Amino acid sequence: MLTGAGVSTSSGIPDYRDRNGDWKQSQPIQYGEFVRSAEARQRYWSRSYVGWSHFSKAAPNPAHDALARLELAGKVDTVITQNVDELHARAGSRRVIDLHGRLSKVRCLDCGNVIARSDFQDELEAANAGWHAAATALRADGDVELDEADPQEFVVPDCEACGGILKPDVVFFGESVPKARVQEAMDAVDRADAFLVTGSSLMVYSGFRFVRRASDNGTPIVIVNQGRTRADDLAALRIDADCTEVLPQAVAAVEGGQA
Repeated sequence: MLTGAGVSTSSGIPDYRDRNGDWKQSQPIQYGEFVRSAEARQRYWSRSYVGWSHFSKAAPNPAHDALARLELAGKVDTVITQNVDELHARAGSRRVIDLHGRLSKVRCLDCGNVIARSDFQDELEAANAGWHAAATALRADGDVELDEADPQEFVVPDCEACGGILKPDVVFFGESVPKARVQEAMDAVDRADAFLVTGSSLMVYSGFRFVRRASDNGTPIVIVNQGRTRADDLAALRIDADCTEVLPQAVAAVEGGQA
């Protein structure tokens, strides 16, 4: 199965798109811009610095809990998630493929050294003791809109190991998902008797390709999402509803011996 941002909205993490699959906000930073522009990195990290306190406190909601219980009941083999919040794992799901990585880690683009995001938050705080900003709006994946604070005054530490560029260990827009991770997800799709998509518009190809694979395999596809998706024409069953309501109902049916 595949999950997207809509699974985590009830946990207080905004999603990217509306019911029609259109952007709710300006597009997130692109990988190429982050790599080539120190100013872009300042803008990104200043916003992430302020947003981290909210993002890191998000807790699993009934949809995450339901999927963990369905796995325990033998109804879910693997969760392929486009989310970077680790809420599936925290809810108890054991077989999770974090397709786009985890925001709780920071990786050096030069030497590959990985540190905890919480530790990097401490580094950011120490380097910016005199810099203050407030969030005026929450955005997807820990991003925020800031008040009048100047991001050009924000100091972004380099990698302590080699002096290289530090980036959250997630797949940015314009960046490729590691091939081994894609293959692991494809293998999970190929094992499936049915393929469930929940909380995703599938507008991004990195997720849509797995639905295409399931369709090519002749595997029945079920979509639970509020609003249209890119794969509506491929679905054997389409439920336009909140996954935090539908998935617990599925658990009740399974645990009650009705499925």
